[in-house]
Amino acid sequence: MYRHLLALRHVTRRTISSSARRQVENKVPEKQRLFQEDNGMPIHLKGGVSDALLYRLTMVLTVLGSGYVVYELVNAAMPKKND
Repeated sequence: MYRHLLALRHVTRRTISSSARRQVENKVPEKQRLFQEDNGMPIHLKGGVSDALLYRLTMVLTVLGSGYVVYELVNAAMPKKND
């Protein structure tokens, strides 16, 4: 039993340490140039379409949430009369 665990430990150590590493391209300088560019666009929208969609979704949820809070406050302030 112990011999099997020891063999498994050696196999896992060998495969993890000897596996080829993928080289990842450094995109930081490219992103820095994009975000520091002075084109009149707000910083929170410079990321592209995904940033614009997230911004609009956030604004819609904020407006709907605020409207719901006002609705509930009005209902709490003026409860319905039970006759």
